[in-house]
Amino acid sequence: MHIRAAVFDLDGTLLDTLDDLTDSVNYALARSGFPLRTREEVRQFVGNGVRRLAERAVPPGTGDETLSGFLACFRAHYAENMTNKTAPYPGVCEALAELKKAGIRTAIVSNKFDGAVKGLWRRYFPDTVDDALGERDGTPKKPDPALLLEALERLRVLPGEAVYIGDSDVDVETARNAGVPCIAAAWGFRSEESLRAARPMAIANAPMDWIDLLKGMNA
Repeated sequence: MHIRAAVFDLDGTLLDTLDDLTDSVNYALARSGFPLRTREEVRQFVGNGVRRLAERAVPPGTGDETLSGFLACFRAHYAENMTNKTAPYPGVCEALAELKKAGIRTAIVSNKFDGAVKGLWRRYFPDTVDDALGERDGTPKKPDPALLLEALERLRVLPGEAVYIGDSDVDVETARNAGVPCIAAAWGFRSEESLRAARPMAIANAPMDWIDLLKGMNA
């Protein structure tokens, strides 16, 4: 196996986005007259796309029209406020720079809506990540492998030449569905116990672990 590309999840893997997500969820909840959610509740809501986040955030039994209004409010607020408190996890920028120096192609594949994914990519990783893809109409969300396979095609690498790095069981399943090994990030939005239960190829405890793991795979 020779790894030529590393593809990353975004939230909980490269960026700590939880505070900005929580703020936008609670802004939309308040505008809808609903009770607010805690940061830890929002942590459990993310990972399956923005509509699923909305469905989990609003009270049970919320009608479709109200849910659609909440979702539109959340998206608009988040698009304007998604970099207020968000930052790369410690060591991420240095690890990405090392991957680039080593000639490893990189991309982001996320269930976050595509406009936000591309905005965050350009804000935080314009020189170290080659491409970014997010949720958009007509493309199934992770754990369907479609977005990951599209990213690999755009990078011009085969599944057997790539690794996917994420922080959730959804990411591990996505990689498995695409025929790509997965490295799990232990610092993200899910517990290490849940990651181990998902059976990734390896678990990284810090971003620089990616370098050693890829060197081992290419030895």
